[in-house]
Amino acid sequence: MMRGPELTPHFEQLFGDLPRIFRAPGRVNLIGEHTDYNDGFVMPAAVGFSTYVAIAVRPDRKLVIHSEEFPGDFEFDLDHLPEHRTGAWCDYVLGVGSVLQKSGHKLRGANVLVHGEVPMGAGLSSSAAVEVASALALMSLSEIQLPLPDLAKLCQYAENSFVGARVGIMDQFVSCMGKAGHAFLLDCRSLEFRFVPIPTGICLVVCNTMVKHDLATGAYNTRREECEEGVRLFAKWNPSIRALRDVSVEALDQHIHELPATIGKRCCHVVCENQRTLDAARALTAGDLPEVGRLMRESHDSLRDLYEVSCRELDVMVDAAEGLPGFCGGRMTGGGFGGCTVNLVREENADEFAKRIAERYRQQTGINSQVYLCTAEDGAGELS
Repeated sequence: MMRGPELTPHFEQLFGDLPRIFRAPGRVNLIGEHTDYNDGFVMPAAVGFSTYVAIAVRPDRKLVIHSEEFPGDFEFDLDHLPEHRTGAWCDYVLGVGSVLQKSGHKLRGANVLVHGEVPMGAGLSSSAAVEVASALALMSLSEIQLPLPDLAKLCQYAENSFVGARVGIMDQFVSCMGKAGHAFLLDCRSLEFRFVPIPTGICLVVCNTMVKHDLATGAYNTRREECEEGVRLFAKWNPSIRALRDVSVEALDQHIHELPATIGKRCCHVVCENQRTLDAARALTAGDLPEVGRLMRESHDSLRDLYEVSCRELDVMVDAAEGLPGFCGGRMTGGGFGGCTVNLVREENADEFAKRIAERYRQQTGINSQVYLCTAEDGAGELS
């Protein structure tokens, strides 16, 4: 696989110029799933899979986009960019460019080469990595400077408004703000956060089920609508409620039987998941790995039974980790309906854990999975 520094000769061969190169990592979410767009709490970590964007200025007003991993070469006029998605992978680059210009920043013409090593469709946020690295690259040519939290919000808005995916802020934020050796607890309403150290000797083992069921995108938007309906109902009882983040466990218990069954299940997951995330951050800080593991398992069961975004393959992978040496806790991670699980595993057991969980999964599903041994990494920036 080509790494970031190896992009330079490839870029020179394509465009005849020396580029600047920017990288942005993917992420894995330890706990706090489907809480971000409900103004809640999440606890992700940036991981070592990154997207690299090489860029150099052009003398005209064209934006030329190329990638070795993704099909097609694209050329756009910066003075007449599309208003909405084209349906191609370049939309993640195009979207941040469009939003930057609509925000009053005049971009310069550019040649862009995108190289992605974040597995697509695995729930490790490949789209946010492309957006953040592309935004940094485009901004660099025009000497645009934004604080990283504002950059994250810009990339989220591009995915919401241009690409049309109603994602929360978590993916872009962790891609910008990650810190090696740490997860971080993020308040998705205020964007206040604190770094949470991952105990020494713990490896993040990400297990890719190698499946992604087609209903994922539609079901994601449906879950958002169901949560919004829950907010409307709770606001009748308490007008100060603006998001499920504002619903307490006590209020949920009081009104759960007055909600339609499906809405009640969705609300129950989000309200309890917020509390689990806060509890898990405290337990991880204290090094209480058994408690973190218990909360991760509760989270997965809730995603399976209440939010209904798991699938057989994810459930098999989560169950396959139980009882293996060095295993401290695990759950599905990402939007669901396939993708990956994340597991906290002691480093001395990580290699054997990877072999055994892959074999257990293959025996039950017939699918050859991919298992990645990861550590928490720093967020986005320019390569020296």
